[in-house]
Amino acid sequence: MNPPTMRPWNLALRLGLEIGALAGLGLGVWSQTDGTARWIAVVIVPLIGAALWGTFNVLDDPSRLGEAPVEVPGWSRLVIELLVLGAGWAAYRIAGYPSIALGFTALTVLHYAIAHARIRWLLT
Repeated sequence: MNPPTMRPWNLALRLGLEIGALAGLGLGVWSQTDGTARWIAVVIVPLIGAALWGTFNVLDDPSRLGEAPVEVPGWSRLVIELLVLGAGWAAYRIAGYPSIALGFTALTVLHYAIAHARIRWLLT
């Protein structure tokens, strides 16, 4: 099965969600730590999320320009995405921003609803 194409605006939304999740991770650890640990965690935790997102990919994924530094099956890529986005959502909630978490959830659902062909492709 050939990989599906994605609309440019949905790719932009996806990028925004990724950046939003990483920002949420930073905000979440900032709100839960203090002192030197705060400064270390606010750098390290989002970097871990970015490393997971950027490293483990499916070859020819239209949302990744076809690059796969570490090739994984489609279902595991989907799990990684949901873990990073879910962690971002949880971090906004933990930091005390439920409205942002709700908006983030709505945009995530919108993205995946529009990218349903990609999800089917990842799961085959």
